[in-house]
Amino acid sequence: MLFNSAANSPSTTASTPADTRIYAVGDVHGRADLLAETLELIDNDVDRRPVAYSVEVYLGDYVDRGADSRSVIDLLAARLVHNNAVCLRGNHEELLERFLKDPRSLESWLKLGGLQTLASYGVQLRPDRREEPETLQARFRQAFPHAHMLFLKCLKPWICCGDYLFVHAGIRPLVPFDRQSMHDLLWIRDEFLNSEHHHGKCIVHGHTPVPHPDVRPNRINIDTGAWQSGKLTCAVLEGRSIQFL
Repeated sequence: MLFNSAANSPSTTASTPADTRIYAVGDVHGRADLLAETLELIDNDVDRRPVAYSVEVYLGDYVDRGADSRSVIDLLAARLVHNNAVCLRGNHEELLERFLKDPRSLESWLKLGGLQTLASYGVQLRPDRREEPETLQARFRQAFPHAHMLFLKCLKPWICCGDYLFVHAGIRPLVPFDRQSMHDLLWIRDEFLNSEHHHGKCIVHGHTPVPHPDVRPNRINIDTGAWQSGKLTCAVLEGRSIQFL
């Protein structure tokens, strides 16, 4: 079922290209159950309302906090291959990749939900937590499928379509798109969220949880804290219409 944003949110003048519908999905955070439901809703909507060009964009933070990060990546990797989906990199994917390269980053990852991701790959921490990070990293590398490594390599920092720019966290105001830092794209909050500047594109993002989709003239936040709230948001953008599955 589609819900229109106009009843309780400001509108935007942004538009998709002609004959193009975009499905944008917010932060999943290990909730494979909610992602599977959302994929079914997308497929049913496309079947019910055919369109010349259907684009799926996933805004990052697929792993950590929720219970089934491994299955989330399985689902999205298949979507990437069979539906030409666009999967963006989130800061939690960066944390996972950092641990795969550097075991010293373990503690910072665990503080942000890495424990649940390790468990989803069958890697349990010892009860006494005395295992060396290098040993845990070796076990995780062994458990981490090659297909998932390839998936991580396919993640994009951002993508433009029509009047929209899709990115995980946001952008630094007044900085050209091609000069944005990767750190800002994955981590920025206040400087972006508090800005009323029109960035040249309407920015569709996640990263900062909100109770319901936040539609503003210059940006749309669709991170509804799925891992905790049980609500995974999918925005449907077509022409100047903004709706939600």
